[in-house]
Amino acid sequence: MKAARIVLEYLKRSGVKHIFGIPAGSVNAFFDEMNEMPEITPIVTKHEGAASYMAAAYAKYTNQISVCIGSSGPGGTNLVTGAANAMREHLPILFITGAVPVTTIGLNASQELDAQPIFQPITKYSVTVMESKNVLEEVVKAVEIAISGVPGPVHIALPIDVQHKQVEAAAIPAAAKRNPIIPDLNVIKETAKELVTREHGYIFAGQGIRNSVEHLQELAEMLNWPIITTPQAKGYIPEDYPLLAGVFGFAGHESASNLINEGDGKVLLVVGSSLGETATNNYNANLTKDRFMVQMDFDHTVFNRKYKVDLPVLGDINLSLLFLIEELRALGLTRKAVKRAAEVKSDAAGDGQEYNTKNVLLNIQKYLPVSTRYTVDIGEFMSYVIQYMKVVDTDSYNINVHFGAMGSGIGSAIGSQLAEPERPVVCITGDGCFFMHGMEILTAKEYHLPILFIVMNNARLGMVYHGHALQFNRTHPSFEQEGINISAMAAAMNIPSFRVTELRDITQDMIDNLLNGNSPAVLEVALVDNNVPPMGDRVKFLSSFGK
Repeated sequence: MKAARIVLEYLKRSGVKHIFGIPAGSVNAFFDEMNEMPEITPIVTKHEGAASYMAAAYAKYTNQISVCIGSSGPGGTNLVTGAANAMREHLPILFITGAVPVTTIGLNASQELDAQPIFQPITKYSVTVMESKNVLEEVVKAVEIAISGVPGPVHIALPIDVQHKQVEAAAIPAAAKRNPIIPDLNVIKETAKELVTREHGYIFAGQGIRNSVEHLQELAEMLNWPIITTPQAKGYIPEDYPLLAGVFGFAGHESASNLINEGDGKVLLVVGSSLGETATNNYNANLTKDRFMVQMDFDHTVFNRKYKVDLPVLGDINLSLLFLIEELRALGLTRKAVKRAAEVKSDAAGDGQEYNTKNVLLNIQKYLPVSTRYTVDIGEFMSYVIQYMKVVDTDSYNINVHFGAMGSGIGSAIGSQLAEPERPVVCITGDGCFFMHGMEILTAKEYHLPILFIVMNNARLGMVYHGHALQFNRTHPSFEQEGINISAMAAAMNIPSFRVTELRDITQDMIDNLLNGNSPAVLEVALVDNNVPPMGDRVKFLSSFGK
């Protein structure tokens, strides 16, 4: 069989059901072979960048290897942003790029590019395979690297002729399995003693808690400590959970900020957060000031980056929490009924009648299914989502403040829907994001994915506009854009759509009509909101560089 086919056979055995990307001459062997492999569906996108974010969400919500493919040259470089994002998010993605024939390397062949060194710093492994006999071995190696230890992306470049060459039949290896990182029991015992001795503190939860929410809640109830989440962890702890104190960091809540800046907690127990800029409100020193700091993570490189860690706990989060709970039980602690630690307070309140971003989002959410997952794009609306939208079900928000590109939420919605077809998915995006990757609504249509795309259309780059207005007291005229009727664009593609121009346009019947079908729909919100977005201290941080 062809080398490309043996790769696909291994991926099939590894549970791969979709491959995201765009066909082209330098990767045509893969797409041709998929004609004979109904178990794997190629998701042909409109842009490789969108494909990479689809693959990221798919990896995240299936908890398995995801595959993304691009042609040599520009197709491959279009995947670079997604690879960097996957590295940041610890997502196991196999990026395959085509390459010119081995015999033409160095001869300025069409779309020739040495992709290996480009992907090297943003993946766990990057290699160009020059001989067909080595292809399967290298793919197996790459996948094992991707899922092992701290998961992350890997990259393999395959010249056209290498893909097409016949290889000897070989036994297809079993799917790679990840071995958990087991925490040191002595460190767990020491942690338990410190927490009991110091009694009062806060749990600071990042997105690493995603598969460990029940354990985290049990720990919080044993300690009777409030849980503060990062923006990326919004959606993991239900809003009505008594010990939830809100979001700290970018667009965070006043209640959480008060605890960090003025609270008397003597311990900060960080669980699954790398304590980056957006999670810490621009590296706020009050997080650890006069506090004993414990940090739990499966990535040792996050320890002592910006904040001194008194007690690092290395291991998979679910195991570290489970072991810690057992040690606390041994010390006499039990799970107990708890009272609300603090009312989650937003920075601003509206009367509910003004046609503004906050009221629009809350009114739309009121009419959507409780189980909806929201994939949130990059724009001023993101701060409103973090600050105001409700958490009514588990794992209900996909927010990528770390490395989300404009338009990434659109691809994430498609990846999420493919990963969990039974769960309703709503993408909250903006006109600027839509103009980058909005044509992926056609991808959703072609694969019959019932995603609702909410497009906040203010005819400007909203976050840029408000950021400049606050930082420099002026904005450049180019930030304003010509107003475009996006719902009409959707209608031209035979995609159901509706255009909201006032708050009373949002009704249950309207939402139900858009959700009633086996295809995507577009809900455009035409709204210029001149209220200052609840971005927290982000503007202060940026302003410090202009003085």
